[in-house]
Amino acid sequence: MLIQKAAMAGTLESSDAQVTVEPGTGALELSIESNVIHQFGRQIRRTVLDTLTRLDVTDARITVVDKGALDCTLKARVECAVYRSAGQAEHLPWGGAIQ
Repeated sequence: MLIQKAAMAGTLESSDAQVTVEPGTGALELSIESNVIHQFGRQIRRTVLDTLTRLDVTDARITVVDKGALDCTLKARVECAVYRSAGQAEHLPWGGAIQ
C-alpha cells in the first residue's frame, strides 16, 4: 500500500496508542515511545511490523506513542492510520486484512 500523506489514529489516553504514518524515504522507519518499553517493547514492535506487513506497507515512517495499549488496539490504530494516509476511505476491509 502506498503512503501518500501523513495521517494519525488514536489518542494519548491511558490504554491507547497514537500512531502516526508518514511517507517514507525508501524503507520502513519505526519509532516507539512507551512507558513500558522495557517490558513490552519487543511485542509492540512485532505487532506493528506484522500489521504493516499484512497491509503491504514497505516504505513509511511510523511513530507509535504507546500508553499501555493491547495488541488489538495497536493493530486497529496502525490499520486506521495506514488507510487514512493512503487516502482509502471506502470499501475498507476492517477485520479481514488484519489477523
